Amino acid sequence: MWVFLIGVVVISLSGVLMPGPVFAVTVAKGHQDSLAGAKIGVGHGVAEFPMMALIYFGFGSFFAHAPVKATIGIVGGIMLVFMGYGMIKDRNKLGDEGRSLPYNSYTAGVLSTVVNPYWFLWWATVGVALVSKSITFGLIGFALMAVLHWLCDFFWGLFVSTSVFKTKHLWSKRAHQYVFMGCGIALVGFGVWFIESVIRGS
Repeated sequence: MWVFLIGVVVISLSGVLMPGPVFAVTVAKGHQDSLAGAKIGVGHGVAEFPMMALIYFGFGSFFAHAPVKATIGIVGGIMLVFMGYGMIKDRNKLGDEGRSLPYNSYTAGVLSTVVNPYWFLWWATVGVALVSKSITFGLIGFALMAVLHWLCDFFWGLFVSTSVFKTKHLWSKRAHQYVFMGCGIALVGFGVWFIESVIRGS
């Protein structure tokens, strides 16, 4: 089992370290709170643990169906564009007031997770394989896999937000605005890419 659990950490980090919506909001929220990444990780877990449970009980293939993938891609893409546009539009206000998003870090963690179509795709493919393998070790194997995977998200987010918070005094006001605008552009870019992928695939 230990070899499998080490594999879980390596595979999980391959997804965690890939820049995406959760990373973007962690950077933005980290400006005002060093623990934002941990809070976002908790919000991420609110969405992720039920997803792992659904796969455990055999519903993972549902997310691989073409109509479901297309709906997730369109709706999630639109929400990402909306979130990103809000960050870009309010970048001057964000720089003045220290706010990064109009909702708290826990909510940001949930939203940036469930509107990310790549997250659903990852769990419908790589995630299904991980859960299927964990089941061979019984319920304890599944539980350990789930917790280890989430901890990778949690501690990476905490590292990112803490790093941003501790170095923010080195940034000029314009640099703050550029960072927020960059995060917003990243969210819009991901959203457009997901929508375009659905349209191109249909």
